[in-house]
Amino acid sequence: MGPIPLQRDIVQRPGTVIAGQGADPRPVARTSLPGIPQASAAARRFVRAALAEWTGLGLPSAAEFGERLTDDALTVASELVTNAVVHAGTTVELLLRLEDSAGHDPAALVLEVTDHHPARSVRDDRAERPDPAEYGRGLQLVATLAESWGITYRTGLKTVWARLPGDDRYGLPDAPADDDATRGRGPRTGRVLAPAAGRAARDDEGWAGGGGLSFLAEASGLLAGQLDEDLVASTAGRLLVPRIADWCAIWLESEGGGPAAAPRLAGVWHRDEARTALLRPALEKEPLRLPGSVGTGPVPIPWPGVATTERGDGAGGAALAHRIISGGRTLGAVLVGREGTDHIPDEAAALLADFVRRVGLAVGAARAYTRQATISRILQRGLLPSKVAEIPGVTSALVYEPGDDGVVGGDFYDLFPCPGGRWCFVLGDVQGSGPEAAVVTGLARPWLRLLSREGFRVGEVLDRLNRLLLDDAMEAAEAAALMVAAAGGQQIQDGGQIQDGSQSRFLSLLYGDLVPLPDGGVRCTVASAGHPLPLLLRPDGSVRPAAEPQVLLGVVDDVAYESQSFVLMPGDSLLCVTDGVTERRSGRLMFDDGDGLARVLAGCAGLPAAGIADRIKRAVHTFAERPPDDDLALLVLQVDGSADVRGSSAGE
Repeated sequence: MGPIPLQRDIVQRPGTVIAGQGADPRPVARTSLPGIPQASAAARRFVRAALAEWTGLGLPSAAEFGERLTDDALTVASELVTNAVVHAGTTVELLLRLEDSAGHDPAALVLEVTDHHPARSVRDDRAERPDPAEYGRGLQLVATLAESWGITYRTGLKTVWARLPGDDRYGLPDAPADDDATRGRGPRTGRVLAPAAGRAARDDEGWAGGGGLSFLAEASGLLAGQLDEDLVASTAGRLLVPRIADWCAIWLESEGGGPAAAPRLAGVWHRDEARTALLRPALEKEPLRLPGSVGTGPVPIPWPGVATTERGDGAGGAALAHRIISGGRTLGAVLVGREGTDHIPDEAAALLADFVRRVGLAVGAARAYTRQATISRILQRGLLPSKVAEIPGVTSALVYEPGDDGVVGGDFYDLFPCPGGRWCFVLGDVQGSGPEAAVVTGLARPWLRLLSREGFRVGEVLDRLNRLLLDDAMEAAEAAALMVAAAGGQQIQDGGQIQDGSQSRFLSLLYGDLVPLPDGGVRCTVASAGHPLPLLLRPDGSVRPAAEPQVLLGVVDDVAYESQSFVLMPGDSLLCVTDGVTERRSGRLMFDDGDGLARVLAGCAGLPAAGIADRIKRAVHTFAERPPDDDLALLVLQVDGSADVRGSSAGE
């Protein structure tokens, strides 16, 4: 499966009317994300793209937003979307609103994240600002970064919002706590998780005691579970500056790039935002790559040849580097610097070494997940057709949504031409998901194409496919029995040990062919093997099943599959679905209870094929608050034209 699509429905220039906002001229960007772990990464991409677009449009407020606001916005969006996915599990709506300066109020960026499964009801005695400890560390981080934030409950919805100021305080060091300009506002990113006694002045001796352990525990919680290595690097840089170092830079090795590939500078952070622009070019000229011989200890590094001190006089300081290691492999390096000193105290250096080890674990986990997701997407693309055939006189519409973005689904489809002016269509559902389902899909789809193009009739194709699946399952069972015997009767468990038996290879399948007729109709022959029956929609809104139920493929070997033939008239539509549609659950109810699918389809009379597919998909998604957890596939075939063609039916 490819990257998550971002449905950005509006990004307007100032002064224009914005949909859903009346005459409010504030620019807005919004997107809808599925409730899956990858949603947080998609949210970060969306926020970055929206801010870049606003800046490119020359919006006045956007000019006040610097790199730090962008980093804070990415972090807040990621935390809020992650919380919504983990605790609600529904689709998530992300909205960004850019507020112009008005009167004495500074410009601001407002983020809103809405889910469809509120975990709590509204309480009249609730404080206006909920206790962050009650909602987890993610909202504690949001509370630290945001000027203000809160939760809004509506019927069936919960929205968490945060307001990030965009005035010039983002380009300056933090003001003292008693400064009138900052009283009542949340502390900036540099103070996240800083010990209360160490915010104004760095206390290195405190790291040797409970302060260091507390910092590492907090840091581990923030780093763990991040699925994006750039977010890991960004979080690490924010934690180091300014509590341990005045500035920090992190390089990451390119995965699979080989020893000759230069490491990538993932980020540079300085306690004075203005100095970052001076430090970054100096570090980009000489990528940091530490030799393996240095081990995991600190390596003194010459001070960068650029004025990075607050005074701007190039007074220099002390810099230490550590390799980022995970599983014995070097993943990058961390470089930190302290200005106006000739060494970094032992207490801070020891804490840094422990911290970098945690960064290595987080980067390694993020890369492992990325590899798994990439392999799954490549495998998924290889198991499905790159495109579906266009049938003369027939319009097709297809919806395919795997239930888990990180795992290969069990549903598959195909639509391809065959000799004799026929077009064949397939919708299948393999028992289970993941590698086992992929094996069956990888066998069934090419077998179906081969048998179809050899001229076998619809029922005969299912007969032979059933035999092939049974033979393949028998071979697998015999191989497993030999392994059991060789292992002395032990069983193969998950993880590679021996088990007595083989994975069942059951397959539900809807298979048919279409033959365009000279007078404008299309002859359809179809058979269903343990699959939800196809439904025929007439232009008058009547709906009827278009096949008879039969046993699953790969179960019994003495079955003879039969097919039904009929003529699709112009304006007729044939709907084919997998059980991800019919068995979609909401509590104890299923979507197709009481012929629910047929009722929804009847209301689609007069719609084009794409409109029918979209309406069915939306009905399935809105049937329950939680997103579908099973693969979902549906195919609509609609005959074009308006000729009066009479239908007929006959058994094959």
